[in-house]
Amino acid sequence: VQLQAFGGGLVQPGGSLRLSCAASGSIFSKNPMSWYRQAPGKQRELVATITSGGAPSYADSAKGRFAISRDNAKNTVYLQMNSLKPEDTAVYYCALRYGFVWGQGTLVTVSS
Repeated sequence: VQLQAFGGGLVQPGGSLRLSCAASGSIFSKNPMSWYRQAPGKQRELVATITSGGAPSYADSAKGRFAISRDNAKNTVYLQMNSLKPEDTAVYYCALRYGFVWGQGTLVTVSS
């Protein structure tokens, strides 16, 4: 399985971005998918997870602002990020099964 994340970029505070992560292989639909992020000088942290059945869960920092979803027909997981803050600036990684497979990361910069 390979994961490819995209959709990052520069956005102003209060703006929105949607990240996508496309998976190759046939095991995508059977596994939980997660988004992690790593800010400069900080450890990688879990942002959101969605189970194979579609149940989401979020870190406290993401609750109410981010939404994770998946389309098993497209082997793709999404992270809709709203009301972005400068502290959301990080490289965002998608992962299958809590890090069994990692995507390459996409940079999100929130700045005016």
